[in-house]
Amino acid sequence: MDDPSAPPSRRLRRSDRESPAAEPPEGTRADAPEDPETAPETALAGRVDLAGLSIVGITKRRVGWVSTAFVALWIVVVFARQVGDAQAASNRAIQVAEDNTALAAEVRALEGELALIVQPEYVGIEARGVGLGNPKEIPFTLDPSVPSAVDGAPGSASVRLGAASDRRTPLESWLSLLFGPTD
Repeated sequence: MDDPSAPPSRRLRRSDRESPAAEPPEGTRADAPEDPETAPETALAGRVDLAGLSIVGITKRRVGWVSTAFVALWIVVVFARQVGDAQAASNRAIQVAEDNTALAAEVRALEGELALIVQPEYVGIEARGVGLGNPKEIPFTLDPSVPSAVDGAPGSASVRLGAASDRRTPLESWLSLLFGPTD
């Protein structure tokens, strides 16, 4: 019986020793036997027994290394995936914490607004704005067809109380008209 773990050269030698019919008789070709009925037997006898050979250098040791490498690669891929998932969860936790901080600031602002709205003074001012108020008050509104005040007019939004105005004297106006504006 052939030893499958033996090197290929030993297996070939051993199979040659055990089967003396492996070599064709002198003067005959192994490829083309004379009798067609015995052709398969003679053709098989003339060929080398390949049952003991390993397949293209694939040994048990190489299969073990390949399978070990595959398992190690699989573990690395699974570990990398877990690290990616953990990083995504960490980023999501940071985003949720930032959102919570923003929501807490919004809640504080809304609570301050609620404290302002429930004051009687604010309620009275808003009531007067919609035409409700004391019976002695005379409600009034501005006509919507009236244009808004021009910039620089007293009481307009462009002039603030206490703001320094850049007014020119009439002489400066005439000089800038005659000689151009000063830079």
